[in-house]
Amino acid sequence: MSGRRLVVEADGGSRGNPGPAGWGALVRDADGPVLARAGERCGRTTNNVAEYSGLVAGLRMAAAIDRTASVEVRMDSKLVVEQMSGRWKIKDRRLAGIAADASRAFDPARVRYTWVPRAQNAAADRLANDAMDGRERRVADVVASLGGAGPDDASHDQDDDPGPARSTAEVAERTAAPVAVQVPDPVSATTVLLVRHGRTRLTQERRFSGAAGDDAGLTEEGRADAVGATVFLEGVGVDAVVVSPLRRARQTADLLGSALAWPAPQVEEGWAEVAFGAWDGLTAAEVQQRDPELFARWLTGTDVAPPGGESMRALEARVAASFDDLVRRHQGGTVVVVCHMTPIRSVVRRVLGAGEQALWRLRCAPGSLTTVRSWDDGGAEVDGVGLHVPAGAAPTLF
Repeated sequence: MSGRRLVVEADGGSRGNPGPAGWGALVRDADGPVLARAGERCGRTTNNVAEYSGLVAGLRMAAAIDRTASVEVRMDSKLVVEQMSGRWKIKDRRLAGIAADASRAFDPARVRYTWVPRAQNAAADRLANDAMDGRERRVADVVASLGGAGPDDASHDQDDDPGPARSTAEVAERTAAPVAVQVPDPVSATTVLLVRHGRTRLTQERRFSGAAGDDAGLTEEGRADAVGATVFLEGVGVDAVVVSPLRRARQTADLLGSALAWPAPQVEEGWAEVAFGAWDGLTAAEVQQRDPELFARWLTGTDVAPPGGESMRALEARVAASFDDLVRRHQGGTVVVVCHMTPIRSVVRRVLGAGEQALWRLRCAPGSLTTVRSWDDGGAEVDGVGLHVPAGAAPTLF
């Protein structure tokens, strides 16, 4: 061993999770100057795959600089750090394959992993975002400029070398959505139970009712809707209840909480309905008559917003952030979110990796239940959309 110490900083991201993704990585002498940096797009895949891909690239560059050095990998991904340190199991076969690539890229006995806050990983994050924006630095070119082996002919010290590490392009092709089906561990899943509020006067009249409009309360029918999900939730242990700030959602959460002895709800702004602006209180037919061209564009473009309102793309960004934060805070637990149809549509669309038009093709009745499970290795699944028991009817799934 040379006694030299290198630091690898790596990160990755996905705009949609899964979505267009990229990674960034750099190598520096310990607390010294940057010796190499790279960043590439890695197809349509998840945050976790992109983060692992950045790790592999960083270790390849470190190997090209000095294969006999000791390496400290610094990342803001708790998942990658814990899994590569051997403290967490890697359940996702996609990630297990890329983790094996990392072990082939640099002798694992010479590598240790350190979690750092995101602010301390800004340089790698910037490289990842540059790559996603089309400003790439190919790791193969960087490795070649350092005089090291390229990703397809890397040399290794181990006698039992299982074969060459895969190139970034191969990783992207192997992991791009659609992905292989994984076998999840239900014990480690975080379960999010999404309940739509009961009916209001505006719901019954099929009028737009957004975040900044008339904050209507539940009607009598809506109060009956609110407890409709209890037949599916009776006996389910709940760690926390989160609710949109709008009155109809808070009233629904209170009725459900009283019936099921839930914890007191926490109000979170990120789960509010999309803001319809000047269209609030109008029917679709009235909007069509008033703003025919804009309405047509809104129905086909998620970046289009009503006058004074919010685009679906903006709604999806805040809901995704709220969902990810919820999963981080309640990892392995069960959380209820009482909110609105559009946020529920957004969560389901994202988990399924469906196209943007799926936002208009999903429907969940007032008082219905939608269940989503998320694993810490990036896996997720939808288990029932819009389970609903009409007032006075017997429970059925069909």
